[in-house]
Amino acid sequence: MPLRKTKKRSKASRMHGKGMGTHGWGARKKHKKSGHHGGGGMSGSGKRADQKKTLVTKLYGHSYFGKQGVTSRGTKRDTRQRINLQDIELRLESFVSRGLAEKTAKGYELDLKEYKILNKSKSYKVQNKLFITAMEASKSAIDVVKKAGGEILLPKKSEKKVVEE
Repeated sequence: MPLRKTKKRSKASRMHGKGMGTHGWGARKKHKKSGHHGGGGMSGSGKRADQKKTLVTKLYGHSYFGKQGVTSRGTKRDTRQRINLQDIELRLESFVSRGLAEKTAKGYELDLKEYKILNKSKSYKVQNKLFITAMEASKSAIDVVKKAGGEILLPKKSEKKVVEE
């Protein structure tokens, strides 16, 4: 009759039952999962775990150590999408092919309603006439587009009316 081979498992998973609190290591304090023997996984990675630092940084990256901080519930992350005028001009043809832009006789009409238009460098000059519909735009971006003969159309902000009593 062939012997049944056991799969390689840890001693802790194999040795259960009556009197097996020690798993063959004598006193319980001598061989716990953590403690002076290190242990499985990240156990023993506390106060004197210099030997595990390389393992930690390789597996978990450098963000494992130190404080990462908590963002308060009142703080909202700015999720507005932004795009630079230089990137718009570089990708004009792809905007046209995707249907975000249209080439007309007066220039390019772009529909970028979810974007804020920015101007990356002060010395940049726009080559094409751009008529952009956007959510927001920086002052310098508006000026650069106007100098080239284009325009950035922004939605009008509703002014709050002050009720006088």
